[in-house]
Amino acid sequence: MKAIMLMFDSLNKHMLSAYGCDETITPNFQRLREKTVRFNNFYVGSMPCMPARREIHTGRYNFLHRSWSPLEPFDDSMPEILKKHGIHTHLVTDHKHYWRDGGATYHSRYNTYEFIRGQEGDAWKGVVNKPDYQYESGEPEEIKQRRITSRTQHQINVQFMKNEDDHHLARTINSGLEFIRTNQSADNWFLQLECFDPHEPFFVPEKYLKMYGIDDPSVFDGWPPYYFVTESEERKSVIQKYYKALLTMVDAYVGKVLDHMDEYDLWKDTMLIVNTDHGFLLGEHDWWGKNIMPLYNEVASIPFFIWHPQCGQAGESREALAQTIDIPATLLDFFGLDKPADMQGVSLKPAIMSDDAVREHALFGYHGCHVNITDGRYVYMRAPVERNIDELYEYTLMPTRINRRFTPGELQGLTLHPGFSFTKGCPVMKIPAESVMTRGADRFGHRLYDLVAHPKQDCQCRDLSVAERLLVAMEQMLLASDSPDELWGRYGFTDASTPLLGLDPTLVPEFSEYASELRYGMLCLLQHLENSGQDSLVQRLKVCGRPDWTRNDLWQFVLDELPAEQHQAVFYKMALEMRLN
Repeated sequence: MKAIMLMFDSLNKHMLSAYGCDETITPNFQRLREKTVRFNNFYVGSMPCMPARREIHTGRYNFLHRSWSPLEPFDDSMPEILKKHGIHTHLVTDHKHYWRDGGATYHSRYNTYEFIRGQEGDAWKGVVNKPDYQYESGEPEEIKQRRITSRTQHQINVQFMKNEDDHHLARTINSGLEFIRTNQSADNWFLQLECFDPHEPFFVPEKYLKMYGIDDPSVFDGWPPYYFVTESEERKSVIQKYYKALLTMVDAYVGKVLDHMDEYDLWKDTMLIVNTDHGFLLGEHDWWGKNIMPLYNEVASIPFFIWHPQCGQAGESREALAQTIDIPATLLDFFGLDKPADMQGVSLKPAIMSDDAVREHALFGYHGCHVNITDGRYVYMRAPVERNIDELYEYTLMPTRINRRFTPGELQGLTLHPGFSFTKGCPVMKIPAESVMTRGADRFGHRLYDLVAHPKQDCQCRDLSVAERLLVAMEQMLLASDSPDELWGRYGFTDASTPLLGLDPTLVPEFSEYASELRYGMLCLLQHLENSGQDSLVQRLKVCGRPDWTRNDLWQFVLDELPAEQHQAVFYKMALEMRLN
C-alpha cells in the first residue's frame, strides 16, 4: 500500500475547471477529476496555514484552543504514527513555514524530508546590499515590517530563479517525482508532496502570463494587497490574471504527477489525495486575501480529490460533508491502522464508496474570531459578543508565533492550566491572546447563509429555526472538543438574551443612529483620535458627524482634518472596521 498527498496552498476551488470554472486553463485538474472522486462539500477546519497543517497531523480542531502553532508534545501525528508502524513517510515541500519558529516541529515527524528553498521571502540567498522595497500600509508595525522583510528577500531570491526549471514549484514537484521513480516498486510508503503555490507572491514564468494576455511581467509585483478592494477594474483584472497564470502553471505540474501515476500503474495500489489548506479572496466580497471576517466560502470551501484503490469510483463526485480533520483518519484507515482516541476526524471511505454521510456538521474558523458551522446547506457564523480580546487565551506548551517566540512580556501573564482531555495528562500554559484579527470580529454579528438560495453568500438568511438548530450543534461540538470555558461567554452561548442573528446593538451605543457601516467607521476614527491625543479633532468629529453621512463623507473628513502622514493607517483601520457586508 502506498499513498501520495499532493497539497497546494491557497488553491481556489471556484477557479478550477474541475469545479466548473471556464476562465482558467486547467486541463490537468479536469483530468484529475476523471481519475478520482471529487468532493463538493469539503471544508477547512482551523485557519490559516499552520493551523490547517496541525489538523492534517492530528485530525482535531486547532482553532478553539490555539492560533498559529507548532505540533505540541501531546499531539498525535499521523505521519509519525505511520512511521512507527514501518511505513516510510517522506515530505517534499517549499513551504517555508515548516522551518520558522511557529512550525518547526512538523518536518521531523517524517522519516525523511526535503526542503526546497526560495519561496515567499524564504531567508535563502544572502545579499548584503538589499534592494529598497517601498511598502505603505496601516497595518500594525510588526506585520508591516514582516511584509517588508519578506518582499525584500523575495526580490533577492527570484534573481536566482531565471528559468522555469529553477522555479520553486518546478523543483518541488521534480523532487517528489524523483521519490516516486526511486520507490515506485517498493511497498508501504507515504509521500506528502506539498507546494506553496499558488499562494502569493504570484511569481510566474512569462509563458503562463502570456496565456492571459500579460506581455509585460513587470506590471504587477505579485503581491495582492490584503486590503479592501480600491483598485480599478483594469488593475483588479491584472491581479486576478496573475493568480490564474500561476494556477495554470500549477496545473501543468499536476499533470506530471498524473503522468507518473500512469507510467508506473500506481492506480492499482496507491491512494492519491489532491488538496489545499484554504482558498483566497481575489476581489470577491470587496477584499483581497484571507485573514479577514467573515470567513466566506471562497476561502472556507476547498477542493478535494481522492483516489482510493480499494473503492474505485473514478470520475464521480460526492456531496457528503467532509473537512481537513478527516484526512489523517482516512490515511490511517487506508494503511489498516486505528486512529488515536483524540482524533476527531473520520475516515472518508464510506463517502468515497457510496456517498454515505460521515459527519453531520463541520466547524471552522480562526482563533478568537467567528466560530462557524455548516451542514453542507447552511453556514452559521457565531460572532464574539465582546469588542475586545480580554479573557481570550492560548493554551500551549510551545510558545511560538508564526515567525518568533512569545516575548517575555507576553509570557508574564501566563498561568498554568490543568490541561484538556486531549493533552494526555499534561498541564498547559494559559497565555493571554494577542491578535489583531480578533479585536473587531464582533462587528459582523451572527450570520446565516443558505448556500442553495445564495451560493455567493451575498444575501443573509433569516430563518431562525435553522440558526437555532446549528447553534445547538455548534455547542455540542464545542463540548466534544473540550473547548476552553471562556468561549461560552465570549460567544454568548450562556446568555439567552443574545440574538441568534445580527449584531448586539449594545456593542456600539455611541453611534446607534448611524447605519452599521458608518457606526463602526465613526467608532474606529474616534478611537484613533482619542488614543493619539488629538482632542480638538475628537470634538470636531462629534460636531460635524451626522447620521446621514456616507462612507465618502467620513473619508473626506480624514483627508481634510487629519495630518497626511496618518491617512494610510487610518484608512486601513477604517476599511477593516467598515467592511460589514
